Amino acid sequence: MKKKFFFQVSMVTLLISLLTGQNNYSLAQTAIPDSSKKSFRLFENDKIIDITLRFDLTSYFRTKPTVDYLKANMTIHLSKTDSISRDIGLRTYGTFRNKYCQFAPIELNIEKAHFGYSDLDKMFRLKLVPECTSSTENKNYILKEYLAYKLFNVLTDTSLKVRLVTVNFMDTEKKRDTIHKYGFFIEPVEMLTARTSSVQIESANLKQKDIVPDVMDRLAIFNYMIGNYNWSVPGLHNVLVIKPVGPDSTNLVAIPYDFDWTGLVNASYAIPTEDMGIKNIRERIFEGICRSKEVYLKDLERFSEKKDEFYKVVNEFPYLSQSERNDVIGYLDEFFNQFAGSKDMLINTLINYCKRF
Repeated sequence: MKKKFFFQVSMVTLLISLLTGQNNYSLAQTAIPDSSKKSFRLFENDKIIDITLRFDLTSYFRTKPTVDYLKANMTIHLSKTDSISRDIGLRTYGTFRNKYCQFAPIELNIEKAHFGYSDLDKMFRLKLVPECTSSTENKNYILKEYLAYKLFNVLTDTSLKVRLVTVNFMDTEKKRDTIHKYGFFIEPVEMLTARTSSVQIESANLKQKDIVPDVMDRLAIFNYMIGNYNWSVPGLHNVLVIKPVGPDSTNLVAIPYDFDWTGLVNASYAIPTEDMGIKNIRERIFEGICRSKEVYLKDLERFSEKKDEFYKVVNEFPYLSQSERNDVIGYLDEFFNQFAGSKDMLINTLINYCKRF
């Protein structure tokens, strides 16, 4: 009787021990960090980060999916000893680069990834712009486009933030070698509107006159400075429009994006159409609304005040060679030299070519 009782107790103890051990193992495998205490802060500093994307590269190159997501896995290498790895979805977006580039701009679906970091877990879609093709010149293009975003950040916080990354594209089918590229993440619109207490306006019927005047001028003159004519408020072509929530809800703010087709980047594929009236992408066109000489002078003073900051962004950027940084500075010099002294030369250019509507 005692032996039977002892055997029963032993079996119960063993069973409890096994169940406890299994539960502990399961928790160790699925536990997620407390996102209320941890923050990855993806867009809060400029330190370059390394990521790995694993997916079927052959399917990607063959289909360039724009609707359905490819199954993928993303690893963010936080340090040499720390990383976050989650299953995600991946598809392409855009028009020209989708057809022309080996790697089109990519939209990552991370809605169900649950990284365990407060910033990442608030994102649903994350845009990644990688190098177009594998060449030194295309590496320079993507780095200069990244700088264009950083230059607009100098003018205003009401702008899209970006984060520079190195990307390791790994083929899950093991048919291709790993491809290494530069790229950058673009701040999701919902993060921009959250930090600016605003909402996005997606009407295609907007005009430049609907935007707060000095904000509209800032965008137009910035695009002139970097040699960008590939934008439009009507149709919201490479322009994002938001409006603040509250008493100033009628004040619309326009924000530019997508800067590969600019004189500052000077991509070999960026060939102006004949109707633009320019021979190459380095020639500047002013596409802004007409203002008085006094208004333009005030607008340009804001750019003049930021000149040193613009140049600092470029000169302290370590991922471009000195010659490439000199090229960017030289292109900015052409803009600032136009209003050195009286500023009449540039103001007359803006008045002569502005849009009268």
